[in-house]
Amino acid sequence: MQPFVLESDAVRLAVPERADVAAIVDACRDPELQRFTTVPVPYDESDAEFFLRRIVDHGWSTGRECTWGLRSPGSSLLVGMISLRFADDDIGFWTSPAHRGRGLMTAAVALVADWAFAHGGVDELYWEGFVDNDGSAGVARSTGFRYTGDAPGLHPARDGSHPLCRTARLRSSDDRSVKPGWPVGVSPSEYSRDPAVDIRGLDEPIGETEPERP
Repeated sequence: MQPFVLESDAVRLAVPERADVAAIVDACRDPELQRFTTVPVPYDESDAEFFLRRIVDHGWSTGRECTWGLRSPGSSLLVGMISLRFADDDIGFWTSPAHRGRGLMTAAVALVADWAFAHGGVDELYWEGFVDNDGSAGVARSTGFRYTGDAPGLHPARDGSHPLCRTARLRSSDDRSVKPGWPVGVSPSEYSRDPAVDIRGLDEPIGETEPERP
């Protein structure tokens, strides 16, 4: 599969490149991001280069995973990452600390969901996040995902365990309204399908996982 761009008035999604290594390293050294993802700790340039080569490039070339870097319109600075993995049709994402709470990731998830349902052959998207990651859950809730309970995560943690995660699903036939039933503490972001803001935390750190290096 050839990489392609998704964009709206709120956000631009394009494949991350070598020029983005410094921004990736800076974001992945954030304690909150490390707490809620499986990025290597400590994290340095070699980890970012491995991610670009083994996850991003390999995912696109095999058609197994689409990964986009998130940027504000008109800016070249990478401020987040979002991936769609076709093995389980699951979506994962993170936003850099300085750009959380602006509605960017909520807008990005909406874009990826629109493409996945219209062109990616996906009927239902799956999201999971650690039980205390209210920001990531807020993104999922804001984009219309239905909370489906807690379960061991699909993706292993750094120690190989599968910690308890919140889970949610979004069908192609679902409307994108905020659904009831989410745990207390999970608030939707300000983003409405009008181009405007972001999240994961309310923005968030995360639902994104990255395999450890062999």
